[in-house]
Amino acid sequence: MVFADRIVTGFAIDHRKIAPGTVFGAFEGTAFNGEDFIDEAIAAGAIAVVARPEAAVRGAVHIAEANPRQAFARLAAQFFQPFPAHVAAVTGTNGKTSTAELTRQLWRMAGHNAASIGTLGITTASDQAKTGLTTPDIVTFLANMSGLAREGISHAIFEASSHGLSQYRSEGVPVSVAAFTNLSRDHLDYHGTMEAYFEAKMRLFDEVVDESGCAVIWADDVWSDQVIARARKREIRLITVGEKGKGIQLLSRQPTQLGQTLELRIQGDVHKLKLPLIGAYQAANALVAAGVVMASGGDVESLLSHLARLQPVRGRLERAVITKSGAPVYVDYAHTPDGLRAAIAALRPHTKGKLITVFGAGGDRDTGKRPEMGAVAVADSDIVIVTDDNPRSEDPSLIRADVMAGAKGAYEIGDRRYAIAFAIEHAEPDDIVLIAGKGHEQGQIIMGRVLPFDDVEVARECAA
Repeated sequence: MVFADRIVTGFAIDHRKIAPGTVFGAFEGTAFNGEDFIDEAIAAGAIAVVARPEAAVRGAVHIAEANPRQAFARLAAQFFQPFPAHVAAVTGTNGKTSTAELTRQLWRMAGHNAASIGTLGITTASDQAKTGLTTPDIVTFLANMSGLAREGISHAIFEASSHGLSQYRSEGVPVSVAAFTNLSRDHLDYHGTMEAYFEAKMRLFDEVVDESGCAVIWADDVWSDQVIARARKREIRLITVGEKGKGIQLLSRQPTQLGQTLELRIQGDVHKLKLPLIGAYQAANALVAAGVVMASGGDVESLLSHLARLQPVRGRLERAVITKSGAPVYVDYAHTPDGLRAAIAALRPHTKGKLITVFGAGGDRDTGKRPEMGAVAVADSDIVIVTDDNPRSEDPSLIRADVMAGAKGAYEIGDRRYAIAFAIEHAEPDDIVLIAGKGHEQGQIIMGRVLPFDDVEVARECAA
């Protein structure tokens, strides 16, 4: 790639990462405006700047675009290619991480070199690397995808977050399969309304997935019909999944001690499957993952066999420990009202005694969901303990007060370790403890500091 007779050596959206020959993307962000750093980028060696037409660019090629983020992504993709031959993306409020990881597992069992990118980082059969964000910046995303291809990865799936889609952070890579899990309240501090949140998600189906690609849609969500309509408008291939699904229809689901038995209709044939994951929402994630595999050419008989061998995803209804009294303790990432409701509902059929839920709400995020989460917890659990999640820059006591406004009768214990210890101490043999909100996370964010904290490890320590 050449600009002004000079060879392009790289792409950057951080002026501090400019080297001679770099193309600089100058965008308006939530905290900084990249246009303020154009002169510094050029002084450091930027040979071209992708920015709005009205931006002042002197001493470098000005690639003037009304939507500079999208233009930058498309240019950068030409520089970073090649990418894996088969790429899928999954969006939705809950279930993205599980669907991506379960898809990776199914591809691997089918003999493909596969990877997933998202909240857990970059996961392959042999390694896992943290990225810090569900959807990293566009340069990191493209570099990661290119790196995977160069390492022999043929199949990759990434989580397409609403932030990433609205900020064009997952562009440029040919996407052959787009999947949808569900939509419920989240990130309204950023998007403002559910309609705007939905539209951000729909970029995956309206623009990102290839015209010759396929949409895999969970059919049983209240937003599903609208997502299906968007896919049909693009006239892309469609596989619907769930009780209303036409591609993979869920006929029945029966909980078992360590999983569930599913009866499915696929391509006109009825199959029974023993899925080694508990909960309705994990069945949903596994079936959407199965749809992605089918969309990318997977064989149905092999797929059914592989579904029966799936492994739990880190921090997603992960059984951390069994207490001395015999009560199992589960850790889950649920941090929205619907996510919390689904996690509790998943454990309820396995609970002979009381269901004890420990959870909190994150700071610097949508405040309106806090009392809703409290109401869900007390309605669906027997004992509720409201504690701190990631307070970030907020006063933890004020966050808990917001949650407690909807959690009448709940205990309030700010210290998360003590809250977990309290739940475990009071769990009797037939009870189940759910620790929700942080899942796989290994730190607690308090006033700009990340303090070591892993719910799974803390639960094990408290139960010892």
